[in-house]
Amino acid sequence: MDSSQGAVPPQPQARTPARLPFARGWRLVAAVAALVSAAVHVVLYLDGYDTIAVVGPLFLLNAVAGVVLAVLLVVWRHWLPLVGGIGFGGLTLLAFVLSTTVGFYGVNESFAGTNEIVAAVSEVVVVVASAVALLREYVR
Repeated sequence: MDSSQGAVPPQPQARTPARLPFARGWRLVAAVAALVSAAVHVVLYLDGYDTIAVVGPLFLLNAVAGVVLAVLLVVWRHWLPLVGGIGFGGLTLLAFVLSTTVGFYGVNESFAGTNEIVAAVSEVVVVVASAVALLREYVR
């Protein structure tokens, strides 16, 4: 059989070494930002949010999710943690924006204070870093 007839499918081109460390760096940035967001949510949970019916458990869930996501971003070389980072940061930021504008499950916040600013910035960083890593690793 003639090998030019496609008996063996062509192998995908290997990613250049310069791209992989760059994407790993962005994964690490996203992981650290997810941990910062998780830490802020734990602090706020312990600082009184634990008494709020729906929002309290959501803060605790957010903290656990941030830690799990950070670990997955670093140890699992798959696109799913990157998409998870985009979703985690985006949805957490959306909940915060809702709480500062129309209210979120009865909580009306203001965009002021160190915890709020640190959390918002870290969530933006999770989204951006996850998106950049996803593009670097999976878009040719």
